[in-house]
Amino acid sequence: MQADDLVLGKADAPVTVIEYASLTCPHCADFHVNVLPKIKAEYIDTGKLRIAFRDFPLDRAALAASIVARCAGSERRLAMLDLFFARQQAWAGSNDPIAALAQIAGLAGMNDDAVKACFEKEDIQKAVLEQRLLSEKVFAIDATPSFIINGTKHSGGMTFEEFKAVVDPLIAKSATPAQ
Repeated sequence: MQADDLVLGKADAPVTVIEYASLTCPHCADFHVNVLPKIKAEYIDTGKLRIAFRDFPLDRAALAASIVARCAGSERRLAMLDLFFARQQAWAGSNDPIAALAQIAGLAGMNDDAVKACFEKEDIQKAVLEQRLLSEKVFAIDATPSFIINGTKHSGGMTFEEFKAVVDPLIAKSATPAQ
């Protein structure tokens, strides 16, 4: 795990998932809105899995959203990501995505001045872009969503059933005593 990963789940969970997502990617939004809540209930809350979110912005609007989400602070970052994914259609294609992001960020308690200040923090933008470059280099990430599940890369959107088909054997294997 990296220091700036947003992680859900216990560190000792038998399955580790790293998700690479762009906040403007419709398949990523579908995963977060429709699949992740089921994963959380069945796997994360039961200690079977932990998942780390890593930004992989595909365009300027996604980069802006990633910056605002990180700028919101660790305690509000997940709520901000949830809002941005849930309302993706309202801001991602907007003529002024920054203004649309600021309006949505307001729902999470950030005012316009706080959002504008985020873009003056060059360290946040640098961290997002460096993470993307590292992801390309280390795991050959080239599309979103992409998942590294216990070290194996899976590209493309996944339904809950597809996700379950990948992780259930890994969980079962971890529960089998060594012989």
